Amino acid sequence: MRDRTEPPEPPRPAYSAQYGRPPREPMFNVPPVLTWFLAALWLVHLARVYVLTAAQNQAFLLQTAFIPIRYATPLDQQSTAWLWSPLTYAFLHGSFVHIFVNSIWLVAFGAVVARRLGPARFTIFWLAASVVSAFAFLALNWAEPVPVIGASGVVSGLMGAAARFAFPRSGPFRRENAHFLPRVGIVEALRNRTVLAYVVIWFAINLLTAVGFSPGTGAGVAVAWQAHVGGFLLGFLCFGAFDRRHWT
Repeated sequence: MRDRTEPPEPPRPAYSAQYGRPPREPMFNVPPVLTWFLAALWLVHLARVYVLTAAQNQAFLLQTAFIPIRYATPLDQQSTAWLWSPLTYAFLHGSFVHIFVNSIWLVAFGAVVARRLGPARFTIFWLAASVVSAFAFLALNWAEPVPVIGASGVVSGLMGAAARFAFPRSGPFRRENAHFLPRVGIVEALRNRTVLAYVVIWFAINLLTAVGFSPGTGAGVAVAWQAHVGGFLLGFLCFGAFDRRHWT
């Protein structure tokens, strides 16, 4: 029989009238581990734009972007980029708009996940989301020569992970002290109407992207929606494997 006993809501700090209202969490209170990842994203992008020549940038992309055709090519006929590109592609971005948008979403959803998991587990989660997103794209684009770049798959993974704990039983997603909320099961999460609406809207947006409706991406730019879906499913379905926080 399934135990339906739920962990209690974590206690909230008490503040006396003497000190007035409790302090608010700063808008950009970013955990150090996420700050380091953001710094790495921006340093790589700035170096590609302002330091590397066009030829050097092209060579760099060939070695670091995720390209499905690598995995349909005999290993003795290519470099070892097939080994590390499922990780390195997430640190590359196509434009300042691309990296800026991903950075905003990383701060919005990555901060609460980073505080909950801690630096080591957050790093493992980032790497896992990067790899799963890449191979989700590969599964539906076998042997394609199209390179994939960007941290959107990781962002999607963090969005999926946040849905397992950062939405209270009533009310919207919250950043303030969200990492103290109990993790809920997959079915229990979907019983939360806010989470259900969030998941449905997320998949609807990616469905529109899949059929070619992606305003704001620019002409000739394709969105790797398959990578987004792979990352989100990892975060939503497998978050418990990364989260070791116990509630009593």
